[in-house]
Amino acid sequence: MLVSLLIAAILWREPQEAAREDSLFLMFWNLENFFDWRRDTVLASSSEAEFTSLGKRHWTKRKFVRKCQAIAKSLLWTADEQGSLPDVFGVAEVESEKVLELLLKETALRRQDYGIVHYDSPDPRGIDVALLYRKRRLKLLDSKPLRISNDSLPPLLTRDILLVSFRREGGDSITFLVNHHPSKYGSSSDWRREAAMARLETITDSLLASGWKNIVAMGDFNDTPGSTSEYSKKMVNLAAPLAARGQGTIKYSGRWEMIDMFFISPFLAKRNPAARMKVEKIPFLMVKDNTHSGEKPLRTFTGPRYTGGVSDHCPITLVIR
Repeated sequence: MLVSLLIAAILWREPQEAAREDSLFLMFWNLENFFDWRRDTVLASSSEAEFTSLGKRHWTKRKFVRKCQAIAKSLLWTADEQGSLPDVFGVAEVESEKVLELLLKETALRRQDYGIVHYDSPDPRGIDVALLYRKRRLKLLDSKPLRISNDSLPPLLTRDILLVSFRREGGDSITFLVNHHPSKYGSSSDWRREAAMARLETITDSLLASGWKNIVAMGDFNDTPGSTSEYSKKMVNLAAPLAARGQGTIKYSGRWEMIDMFFISPFLAKRNPAARMKVEKIPFLMVKDNTHSGEKPLRTFTGPRYTGGVSDHCPITLVIR
């Protein structure tokens, strides 16, 4: 695998910017337990302690770098498919800004001009959302983490919603909201995702009322489009048509489920009538599903066994003007 990564880095060339100067290529990917191999604090989370060289996952620097290289190779593969690296790359389940810095340092991505936006969240597992962006394409205007709460509850101990605003080369502004909503643990956890969606709706309403027209919400919503329909009345859910055709980003009990999504504001939808979200099934990160039919994403671990992949999620992409 290392040889193929080196070949990809040598053969790949920066795509021509002129052909896509009025568009942005967006990507989101849940990187599933993207921890480094060191225990950073005495009071580390159980997940952080698990993903160390002395933890039960035996997570070493070699395995970490291999995961970094697989992520970078995946971005280079999408560049071959789309004609460009992602201008905006939203990610979930990252331990810290440090792992993203190492991703950019230890791989062919070091030749690129990516900036990082990350804040630590109160999530008990020690995982956050973050956003990488091409500095030559976007000027950072503002960023902030937004806690999930409502009128009757204190902020939840979960991943924050990350708000990042940019000015584009053409002069207009755009805001991204990166999400990783609470996981499903039976029906008793529904209220947590409902609180997260309600918080996202409040944020979006505030942005729209303030005159922001270009808004993109992306992320792992841990729910399917039908369950997010209330929010999609105000934002256009680009994942819904794919879900209706049986596509998905994660495979559960042999069936694909669409839980990773892009929502865009009405103004962006009108400006991009042909915008289509795509689920990227990267060939070298798909394996045969031996329990059910077809294929499934190649994870870093299958149970306790190290398998060398990246995630149980497929990444999603979108091109907008």
